[in-house]
Amino acid sequence: MERNGPRLCLLAPLVALLLLLAVHTSGSVNSGPAGARAGSPSAPSGTAAELTTWPEFGLNPQRSDVTAASTGITAANVGQLSDRRITLPGTIDSSPIYVADATVRGATHDVAVMTSSYGRTFAVDVNSGALLWTYTPPGYSGWAGSAQITTASPLLDPSPGHRYVYAASPDGVVHKLSLASGKEVHTGAWPVTVTRDPTKEKMGAALNVDGPYVIVATGGYIGDIPVYQGHVVLIDRGSGKIRAVFNTLCANRRTIIVPSSCPQSDSAILSRGGAVVEPGGKRLLVDTGNATWDGRRYFGDSVLELTVPGLRLRQSYTPRDQAKLNSQDLDLGSSAPALLGEGRVLVAGKDAVMRVLDLARLDGSAPGGKARLGGEVQTLPTPGGDQLFTAPAVWHHGKETTVFVADFSATAAYALRGGRLHQLWENETPGTSPIVAGGLLYVYEPSAGGIEVYRPSSGNPIAKLPGAPGHWNSPIVVDGHVIEPEGDANDHSGSGTVDILSAP
Repeated sequence: MERNGPRLCLLAPLVALLLLLAVHTSGSVNSGPAGARAGSPSAPSGTAAELTTWPEFGLNPQRSDVTAASTGITAANVGQLSDRRITLPGTIDSSPIYVADATVRGATHDVAVMTSSYGRTFAVDVNSGALLWTYTPPGYSGWAGSAQITTASPLLDPSPGHRYVYAASPDGVVHKLSLASGKEVHTGAWPVTVTRDPTKEKMGAALNVDGPYVIVATGGYIGDIPVYQGHVVLIDRGSGKIRAVFNTLCANRRTIIVPSSCPQSDSAILSRGGAVVEPGGKRLLVDTGNATWDGRRYFGDSVLELTVPGLRLRQSYTPRDQAKLNSQDLDLGSSAPALLGEGRVLVAGKDAVMRVLDLARLDGSAPGGKARLGGEVQTLPTPGGDQLFTAPAVWHHGKETTVFVADFSATAAYALRGGRLHQLWENETPGTSPIVAGGLLYVYEPSAGGIEVYRPSSGNPIAKLPGAPGHWNSPIVVDGHVIEPEGDANDHSGSGTVDILSAP
């Protein structure tokens, strides 16, 4: 499934770097980036804000993976970063989150929080490498070393003070932890169970947030071992009560179901990004993997737009060749929907096809009509023609939009013009989910290890940062640090490494 292949590099210039409109964790569009501190004395001259918080996978609920705020790392100093590699008692096959100047155990620390494949969550001081606290979920010894894992990235509570962290464990439970101590919250309905069979249903996608709700998605394990169903769960952050559930199979049932009680299996929500919140926070998008489709109760290989907070289906998209995707294990939903702007959505999967959809009419017709197959605006091949398991990065700069996509064969950039994508450059280097931070493009190379740093306008390499091989891991760049976990959850190891690269 994972492979590398040489490709010809095609370079083309873009316009100069301008200011990005970033998105806050509330789910609405704002003029400043999430986690930015205005007027920081360490920010470069002319920069309005410094990025000091990375609260979730993709940086924001829209999963854009882009910020124009100063990160403290520039083209001038990226080649001079100091590297501290730490070993943890767990593999972090996901992305970390970060908070500067957090109070942990009675002192102030710059903290990275990350969750291992067996559900242990760690808080690490990025300046010293010290382990500040470890949360080990109850029952850990019962699945440690087995194939029962999670690859869900944790989530920082968006309330002022960021008092809590949300994390998943392989027993199908979402935990609310104190950032200050790592202790679990047991008030209200916390912790929350989101599956009736965690041996078949896995939390693989990153947790997300939409206003007062934590968003959780489930999929299956490698090998598509039945019976399971992908579903979306909305949890009230304060009380821990489940507010809504959408099952992508047996969609007429509105609660968490016993998987074997549904006559169909699979339809996993397996992508790194999981649920993607649309600007404004009133709707979200998910896409699904292989399963049957009828457009009413069963939604295999489909893109679904759901309302918030009810999780009611508003509209959907399903490719014309859905039956082929299902029969040949070519999950449409191996990569999450990417919000491109201009009313467009990008979705791509294991069939190596990228599809551009009209967000107002996903299947080409107005929402509320009879479900049908097809309706995409554009199709084009993935970089390297390979299966896509990563989340694209969507960069709005001035009046331009550039989309960065990496797979196990190549990395490429595309311009959105007139509602269609046009390739700008492509190289032969594979990667996981790209990020654009402080004017630089970062792409982790999972097979060889390390992070490629490019000029986003041209794809010209600037630096190669050190690192070990991995899998779905992707870096964050924030507050003068590049933080990259490494390792593969499918190795079922009890340890892993994290590289923390810091500006001089």
